[in-house]
Amino acid sequence: MLSKLSTVSRIATRETSRLAARSSTSTLMKRGYHDSIVEHYENPRNVGSLDKNDDNVGTGLVGAPACGDVMKLQIKVDDDGNIVESKFKTFGCGSAIASSSVATEWVKGKTVDEVLAIKNSDIASHLKLPPVKLHCSMLAEDAIRAAVSDLKNKQEKKKSV
Repeated sequence: MLSKLSTVSRIATRETSRLAARSSTSTLMKRGYHDSIVEHYENPRNVGSLDKNDDNVGTGLVGAPACGDVMKLQIKVDDDGNIVESKFKTFGCGSAIASSSVATEWVKGKTVDEVLAIKNSDIASHLKLPPVKLHCSMLAEDAIRAAVSDLKNKQEKKKSV
């Protein structure tokens, strides 16, 4: 009898450990975060980098010293000024990653002037960010603005040469 109990206990422990390892992040996030945040955290869109030396690529690098989040967002425009590609890399919490992911989706297909209308409140509302995570959507807005500024500076330099 003792042998059967210890076998069952070992199997249960292994299964619990396996499940916990596989879903610990998801379980923790689902406890307090909306499904839209979890979805963009677990399946982020447009992760990566573009060539920062390309004249048609603008790079925005922003950070929040209070929490340690750092966000890099890049946009690439075609000859007509439409954003055709966007990438991000974020070191931070799930809300920061989700905010970056949403921002890169929303900027595609828009002009650089149109993306300046994207506000942190729009991102926060879309993701249903809790109040303590609003700074993540602010970083995303700041990253978009910094990428546009970098792109415009590159284009001005290109014109003056």
